[in-house]
Amino acid sequence: MATVLKAQKVQAAKADLKGKRKAEVMDVEDDTTDTPKKRTKNKQRVLLLSSRGITHRMRHFMNDLEVLLPHVKKDAKLDSKNHLHLLPELADLNNCNNTLYFEARKHEDLYMWAAKTPNGPSIKLHVQNVHTMDELKMTGNCLKGSRGLVSFDKAFDESEWGRLTKELFTHIFGVPATARKAKPFIDHILTFSILDNKIWFRNYQIIEKDPLQPNGPPQTSLVEIGPRFVLTPIRIFEGAFGGATVYSNPEFVSPSAVRSALKREKGTKYGQRKDAEQQSFGRREGRRLEEDELAVSKVFA
Repeated sequence: MATVLKAQKVQAAKADLKGKRKAEVMDVEDDTTDTPKKRTKNKQRVLLLSSRGITHRMRHFMNDLEVLLPHVKKDAKLDSKNHLHLLPELADLNNCNNTLYFEARKHEDLYMWAAKTPNGPSIKLHVQNVHTMDELKMTGNCLKGSRGLVSFDKAFDESEWGRLTKELFTHIFGVPATARKAKPFIDHILTFSILDNKIWFRNYQIIEKDPLQPNGPPQTSLVEIGPRFVLTPIRIFEGAFGGATVYSNPEFVSPSAVRSALKREKGTKYGQRKDAEQQSFGRREGRRLEEDELAVSKVFA
């Protein structure tokens, strides 16, 4: 009899273990019908890392993103930009299904890779006009670790690359309710807007009461917190950090091309100035009169 009871306990323990392992799917009873329906859990995790050579402003910017996204896991810097194929493996080792990789270039140029690992897609963006929370010093404040609402402009639904970017950003910036460091509060909004074919990011705190009238009726308002940045889409790839090109921005001009154009313009100005000097010297030589026979230099030679 004891052996039978022991075997039943072992089987019950195995059944409980199998039930715990089924974390992806939950049985939720519907109020309208008696049959339970399955609901998939939102288990999004984001790996956040950068390349070597980032400046202090970039580092503070990454720290601000880590504060906004409680489901982020940070990793060490990647040695070289030529090792992008290692990022899906790093995400797999950290049990992350999304990756945010910041690539630093010369002259403080910053590029951001947002990818769905390990199979893609991925998008490469140029980061501009970065303002961290310490630089802005806004009056807004939100709870650290709180979840935020992700809001997108209607312009995202007007193009294919906008819809794809919206879906990818929803997985990355949408904090799941089951995140380990997330608090059970929603007190700020992450907004993405498209203007001039660029993506503008803003973060606002939700205030339900007027600070001047704390005992008055609730009046919902928004106060900006920070950080601020602008993203210019460059190219969308089919795979994670590579593969076939799905979309290429024809209006994007790299910062290095802009700098080279400015240098060529300066070189053109220098050439024009030298040509003007030569023409002026030629005109002076043409106006010079011939020396007279009774000149002092000839009489007393």
